[in-house]
Amino acid sequence: MSLQLDNVTLSVRGETYISDASLTLDPGSFNVLLGHTLAGKTTLMRLMAGLDRPDHGKVYLDGRDVTHLPVRQRNVSMVYQQFINYPTLTVFDNIASPLKQARVPRQDMTRRVEETATMLGIQHLLGRYPQELSGGQQQRTAMARALVKDADLVLFDEPLVNLDYKLREALRVEMRKLFESRNTIAVYATTEPAEALALGGTTTLLHQGRIVQSGPSDEVYRHPRNREAATLFGEPPINLMPMTIQGDECRVADQRQALPEIWKSLSEGEYQVGIRPHHWSLLPLSEAALHLPVVVRVAEISGSETFLHLSHDRIDLVAHLIGIHEFGVDQSLDVQVPFRQLFVFEPGGDLVLSPPSSRSTSPGVRGDL
Repeated sequence: MSLQLDNVTLSVRGETYISDASLTLDPGSFNVLLGHTLAGKTTLMRLMAGLDRPDHGKVYLDGRDVTHLPVRQRNVSMVYQQFINYPTLTVFDNIASPLKQARVPRQDMTRRVEETATMLGIQHLLGRYPQELSGGQQQRTAMARALVKDADLVLFDEPLVNLDYKLREALRVEMRKLFESRNTIAVYATTEPAEALALGGTTTLLHQGRIVQSGPSDEVYRHPRNREAATLFGEPPINLMPMTIQGDECRVADQRQALPEIWKSLSEGEYQVGIRPHHWSLLPLSEAALHLPVVVRVAEISGSETFLHLSHDRIDLVAHLIGIHEFGVDQSLDVQVPFRQLFVFEPGGDLVLSPPSSRSTSPGVRGDL
């Protein structure tokens, strides 16, 4: 089954929630909706499910117009970030509830519940009640109830946001495996770029109800269509600095350097460069690089990572360093970044040049954001 949104628009009391969205999701695909809070992710999923109807545009399932078909007539499941389970039912009965409504025979129902519970590692909990479960076990139960239905479309609205870090990492891996052998369309909403990269599949960037870019997650991250897409797909967001090319020189902010070989195909004029926070280096580089004197404003240590908030010529920058590093406020540093790692955007924001891909596999989650 394929799902297609064709120029879908939805407004509520004069405020546009989704604006002219067109998107095609293939059978058996895993799709991530990435955007800030209130970007329109939940609204878009409600339109896919039939919980809301668009003001304009069409929704198609396998080429059939289902725009006005209510959710109860669609084979759809949805998992929310809150643990929504029936407190008076056992885990078995919670998972089996959609099958009971569909009047699935008892023997078949038992088999499907046990198979799904086993996939999610909660088969030993089938006799317990929700209040006897941990948060992760409750969310697995809610996910099992959505999966056991064998729906054509399964929607996940930030389902792991309330779980601890280690459990979220484990469930992400499990979710990818769960859908590898299913012909179901999965749609997963998140505000976290790292989660989108970890889940893989296709990522659709949303901002203020608009689809900014959609494609394979690795491709969208490495080759954003424009400055807006590059900013959305990164945490912390990409650093941006003005750049001018004139003759055999380039000037980034107030720093003049010889024009690097990889930029010699660019015309003279004004541009903007983008630097991913993890590409900054405090050590001398042996290749052609942008050198920049900066001042430390804040050094933020988070676990085994350090986020340096820097400034140069009244431009705020962020560097992401692996490991714990201590720096003083107002300390002066020299940072560098290879020219080959820089994105180049034209003044209007469209991408002109992106770093060459050095590998064909998906990027590492923490090291590539």
